[in-house]
Amino acid sequence: MARRKRTSVVLEKAERRAAGMNSIDPNLDVGNGLTLPNFSNLIETMRSKENAYNTALSNLDKLYSEMLQTECELADMIEHMLIGVASRFGKSSVEYGMAGGVRKNQRSKKLRGESSISSSQQPSFMANVDGNGNGKKPTATS
Repeated sequence: MARRKRTSVVLEKAERRAAGMNSIDPNLDVGNGLTLPNFSNLIETMRSKENAYNTALSNLDKLYSEMLQTECELADMIEHMLIGVASRFGKSSVEYGMAGGVRKNQRSKKLRGESSISSSQQPSFMANVDGNGNGKKPTATS
């Protein structure tokens, strides 16, 4: 998802004010260095900084998208490399284990109907809970 670009309400307000002041006098000077040309320069500086910021966000979005694409390619290549090692040396080979695969003769096989956690290994936080899920006996309310 692309990042939201920034728009400045202050910049829009300044542009409207500058347009109005320009109709009074293009070289308006209200004293203390507050001139319409200085005001217009600051507006232009803000506009260029906002454009630079939004361009940087677009470039960042593009870079992020390219990075995600490369990551997908890398994940595919990881899988293909391991399959290649398995094809060349076999899934029971030491080389397959060295490449990160689980050797065929080291896999644990579970019998059907056997759960991964037996009742004697059940964690203490999994107490006997009745049907309502809060550990209390349901009350008979009509």
